[in-house]
Amino acid sequence: MKKSYLLVILFIAVSLFAGYRYLGRETPIRVMVQRLDTGTVEATVANTRAGSVKARHRAKLAPAIGGQIATLHVRKADTVKAGQVLLTLWNRDLQAELELAESEALVAEATLRERCLLAELAGRQAQRQTDLIKRRATSASRHDEAVAGAQAKKAACEAARARQAVSRARVEAARAMVERTILVAPFDGIVAEVNGEVGEYITPSPPGIATLPAVDLVNMGSLYVAAPIDEIDAARIQPGMAARITLDAFPKQRFPAQVRSIAPYVLEQAKQARTVEIEAEFLAHAAPDNLLAGYSADVEIILESRPAVLRLPSEALLGDSSVYLLDPEESRIRRRPIQTGLSNWKYTEVRSGLSRGDQVVTSIDRQGLAEGVLVRVEKTGEESGRP
Repeated sequence: MKKSYLLVILFIAVSLFAGYRYLGRETPIRVMVQRLDTGTVEATVANTRAGSVKARHRAKLAPAIGGQIATLHVRKADTVKAGQVLLTLWNRDLQAELELAESEALVAEATLRERCLLAELAGRQAQRQTDLIKRRATSASRHDEAVAGAQAKKAACEAARARQAVSRARVEAARAMVERTILVAPFDGIVAEVNGEVGEYITPSPPGIATLPAVDLVNMGSLYVAAPIDEIDAARIQPGMAARITLDAFPKQRFPAQVRSIAPYVLEQAKQARTVEIEAEFLAHAAPDNLLAGYSADVEIILESRPAVLRLPSEALLGDSSVYLLDPEESRIRRRPIQTGLSNWKYTEVRSGLSRGDQVVTSIDRQGLAEGVLVRVEKTGEESGRP
């Protein structure tokens, strides 16, 4: 009986010791690591809000005067050439005035020829009287009358020439009034929108007035991206800097570009951060073939670039410029301070504290990671081949 009690006590003691060892064991933490390598690190600036693809040559056209559409020569998506007639307003009254002015100009031209011919005749007669008066073959009164008549005819010729100039000016004014009823394309492009049909009345649409244009014309050969940059970053940007453009319509593609210009003022809008608009142009043959004005776009401007430097993922860097470094022999991690250089949202340059091939922790399964803790390592998607 006494022996059985001893066995029970021994069993309980062993069980308690085993439970203590089991409950007090060190549980590994699952972490993601990435091996350090060399590559390019860039200091970049990106737009704070979505930018937009715009056309440098885009005109919202309307006739200079209001009127009723008589003829409409284009439709949406038509390709037009510079100088091509887009639409014409009803202008019979103006055409009649032009014809009247042209007829008056013909009359003025005929009158000019008549007056000048008479002036030439009077001039020759006056010259004959002058020759006769020298030989005392005519009277002084007839000589004076001939000379005065020649001068009067010459003045009449000059007056007729002035009236002809007035008639020509009246023709040009009438022709200009007719041209105000004809809308022509100022440059080559594609018709983006037509607001009006034959028989409808349209009015001019000057800037600042909420009136739809008759024709919206876009030149697709001069597209660029306008994007707002925070005022804090704007001072570091200069025209000519390299940039990359991303478009929502073309996911996972980046297009090389260049900063063309920076707005000379800061845009201030209610309840929005102050921004400076920059313009970025696609490099030659870099834009996609089916690029359209109005696409949303983002611009990443490269301020500085350093190739072939040791770099680590930016998410591995802690707030005090240190990282958790994996000890592969002990499967434990150690915290190590480092010195960094250029940095962006993806990579950070390592100047000292780490070497190529070191494995740094990029993510963990729980907060409060401590130095020297046992870990279960998983490779990052980039390193393990996962997407």
